[in-house]
Amino acid sequence: MNDQTIRRIVIVGGGSAGWMAAAPLSQMFGTQPGGPANPVGCEIVLVESADIGTVGVGEATLPSIRYYNDALELDNAEFMRKTQASFKLGIEFKDWGHLGSRFFHGFGGFGPPIVNRSSVAHWMRLNRAGGMPSYEEWSTASVMAQRNRFVPPVDGPPSAANSYSYAFHFDAGLYANFLRDYAIARGVKREEGTIVDVSLRPGDGFVTAVTLADGRRIEGDLFIDCSGFRALLIEGVCKVGYEDWTHWLPCDSAQAVPCDKVLPLTPYTTSTARSAGWQWRIPLQHRTGNGHVYCSGYTSDEDAGRVLMSNLDGAPQGEPRQLRFKTGMRKRIWEKNVVSVGLSSGFLEPLESTSLSLVIHGVSALVELFPDRKCEPHLVDEYNRRMSRQYESIRDFIILHYKETHRDDSEFWRYCAAMPIPDTLAHQMDNFRRNGRVVILDRDSFGEDSWYSLYLGLGMKPEALDPLLAQVDEATLREHFKRLHMAISKTVDGMPDHAAYLRHLVGTR
Repeated sequence: MNDQTIRRIVIVGGGSAGWMAAAPLSQMFGTQPGGPANPVGCEIVLVESADIGTVGVGEATLPSIRYYNDALELDNAEFMRKTQASFKLGIEFKDWGHLGSRFFHGFGGFGPPIVNRSSVAHWMRLNRAGGMPSYEEWSTASVMAQRNRFVPPVDGPPSAANSYSYAFHFDAGLYANFLRDYAIARGVKREEGTIVDVSLRPGDGFVTAVTLADGRRIEGDLFIDCSGFRALLIEGVCKVGYEDWTHWLPCDSAQAVPCDKVLPLTPYTTSTARSAGWQWRIPLQHRTGNGHVYCSGYTSDEDAGRVLMSNLDGAPQGEPRQLRFKTGMRKRIWEKNVVSVGLSSGFLEPLESTSLSLVIHGVSALVELFPDRKCEPHLVDEYNRRMSRQYESIRDFIILHYKETHRDDSEFWRYCAAMPIPDTLAHQMDNFRRNGRVVILDRDSFGEDSWYSLYLGLGMKPEALDPLLAQVDEATLREHFKRLHMAISKTVDGMPDHAAYLRHLVGTR
């Protein structure tokens, strides 16, 4: 071990973000249960307080959670059993774009590319000529969701049986507990207490220790701030500043409440636009999670609560919990020897279930760019570049939901339709409007098929199409789409019901 090796990592805060940071680090530096000690000798300490609650509503995820779980070598059945998880094939959007509309953002593709162009681009060409069903019928995930079917993709050559992906719905608190047990079994030390003081190194301002209310002092070389909206270290100590995006994403409040589960157990999240925001529905094994995200400038908390409670499909399990937030991002997510992960690094409303995915990408980037005790500026700058780009790309994707609307039934929606948008999003929208092209600015966030789902779902129609699409014979193309449509329908018909598959896997009732 050289003189600059990280000897102790201190994670400030528990919850989903804290334990999602601790788990892969424990895999790297900890001890395997029943195995020999890790020769690296890096300690990991997580500090959390029972007096400080967590947000705990991150119940819907993106497919990145699968790869995170797989990297930890988690047992899938045990994970789903202990977190009350269900499967998620995508998000159903109701009343977005215009009242009465409905579209689905499914996980996966719309068939193989044709002459190096997206299958959806060719669908747009045929759709202009007429006689084509919805583009969603070429998404295996979307068809599965419509029929409440689920089975994991199979191995083998590309086919309708593996052209989709999936994520999970789960209880965020139970997931944090599950990862806590995993990390502690691999040597992570948990310290219970409230931080009352932070010590800095003279000269460069690096954090050297945190002091708890009972006087315990916990020293460290690298500090991971998972303290949520409080941003105890990254903002409270480092004072990096915050980029406020509420002029683009005006929702600043939410109320959340669980209700009794109802059947069928749907393998997707539902997002329904309301007059001043939108409402989520997330089905778990034991209950359904619900929430109303809204702008306090266009509705009162009382009215927002009434909208939420009057649109539950099961008996409420308590009173709504109030949340406040400011959409945006830290100006520097890593500063000196403090790396912020989760809500401490920024907040994007849960419309596309990106919260835990940003945690995963933040932790993965830290592992890839893992520093020594000097925390060299070139590593810090690269980390900040990657994470800022991802935040901004996801921000633009979410703004598009609001901006591309034909709703004028409320002051909120009229504001969204008229509001200015970032130049990056304007560039992407202009490319699609002019010739149906999808421009991807960040390959680590939403891909081409996701952007197509949103553009088309919101009713955008290109003025022209990519001229190279005309190279494919139309009759041959229609026959291709017909065969693909039949293959998807037949494949999905042979799949089990979502609830039945869950019963088979984990014994749900």
